[in-house]
Amino acid sequence: MQIARDILLSSYRSMRTIREFEERLHVEFATGEIPGFVHLYCGEEASGVGVCSHLTEKDTIASTHRGHGHCIAKGVGVDGMMAEIYGRQTGVCRGKGGSMHIADLSLGMLGANGIVGGGPPLICGAALSHKILKDGAVAIAFYGDGASNEGSTLESLNLATVWNIPAVFVVEDNGYGEATGSSYACAGNQKDRAAGFGMPYFECDGNDFFAVYQAAGEAISHARNGNGPAMLHVHLARWYGHFEGDAMTYRADNEVAKLRAEHDCLVNFRKRVTEAGLLDASALNDLDTAVKSEIDAAVAAAKAAPLPDEADLLKDVYVSY
Repeated sequence: MQIARDILLSSYRSMRTIREFEERLHVEFATGEIPGFVHLYCGEEASGVGVCSHLTEKDTIASTHRGHGHCIAKGVGVDGMMAEIYGRQTGVCRGKGGSMHIADLSLGMLGANGIVGGGPPLICGAALSHKILKDGAVAIAFYGDGASNEGSTLESLNLATVWNIPAVFVVEDNGYGEATGSSYACAGNQKDRAAGFGMPYFECDGNDFFAVYQAAGEAISHARNGNGPAMLHVHLARWYGHFEGDAMTYRADNEVAKLRAEHDCLVNFRKRVTEAGLLDASALNDLDTAVKSEIDAAVAAAKAAPLPDEADLLKDVYVSY
């Protein structure tokens, strides 16, 4: 597979940004300064970036409650995201959305979603718009193994095929729907579910950026070329709990340590590109340093930014009071 050097660099930077952003949030959340819940994407970086590397600003995505990684992969700035998570006026949603409702419509990011299975129906509407407008864009729904059992998701799979719309349904199967194993809760398999709705199925190892990039490229090309919807099943694992504060008593004692040691998508990426002579380790190290500084600055700016005030309560609402 031939991938241009600039795509490799930007993809690594996006994955590293997600990792640093989430690891920093893990530390900051423990201080009690961040309101609401936080669900971290560490360990899943190659999925969001491998998919979104094929997208433009015209393309649309809908996310999950674990949405920071999808935002960054789609190009949402970390300054606005960090401020949003801190509930500040300078956030991308002016501090009203928080972690689970970050959105940036200007970039085609329709939002993280606190409703399990809330994204697929939104994507059906977005994909129908792309089809009617004939703008050549696609719509992507990210959802987990838990959401794959929701009626809203199954109805969306059916509707996407009936409408023959440019939609791709990305199942990020991290093995757990909250604390319940997907092997227990998901009857049959995702491939047969895709076949049941008449759409092609693609599958890949979510710890391998190159595997995700190739599979996502095929699924997205299928949809973008007017052939209807497709499903992409990505096998991966989250390193932290379902939410910050989850004791993860449902996981084996050494499970996460083994994942970090043997299935780190960033380590795998670095090894592949440096051994193949595609990128120099020094260039990747420079990106690491730049990203860390960017996250440090985002946290400092967020903490210094003003909170929404009383006048902000009635802004950005549909009803006039």
